[in-house]
Amino acid sequence: MSVEQQKKKAPWLPPRWFIRTAWHVHRGIYRLFGGRLGLWRPRPDKWGTLRLTTTGRRTGRQRSVIVAYVEDGPRLVTLAMNGWGEAEPAWWLNLQAHPDATVDLVGGRRQVRGRAATGDERTRLWARWRQIDTNLDAYAALRSSETAVVILEPTTRDAEQQTG
Repeated sequence: MSVEQQKKKAPWLPPRWFIRTAWHVHRGIYRLFGGRLGLWRPRPDKWGTLRLTTTGRRTGRQRSVIVAYVEDGPRLVTLAMNGWGEAEPAWWLNLQAHPDATVDLVGGRRQVRGRAATGDERTRLWARWRQIDTNLDAYAALRSSETAVVILEPTTRDAEQQTG
């Protein structure tokens, strides 16, 4: 295999069953320890994790998932990926239908409103994620559609509490 072919070869991903099992274990640890374990803050070279609670687009019930994020000022930025599978993750579909959500962070709970980044903003935030994960573009190439960069902005009330 030539050097060019090696560069274009997609990075290894664990099987889907393994990814799903890891998600369930992570969520179980979070629940078992009452939220004291399972979340961490991002660092300059590593993403953090948060618990995102959305309203189900069909059921209206609260749905929670743990996702990776980076900070962009007071905003939290995540990627709408489903284990790099083709389908959009349910949490992103829910957030598009009902943009108001809640996030649990190491430092507490925050009310947010979700939206997709577009244009130059998306390009800048994608580059930020690429600094953390050098395989990001190769993973994204596994999908036929663009991976949404999702911004979770603090609602007015929470933004005022953070600044004042």
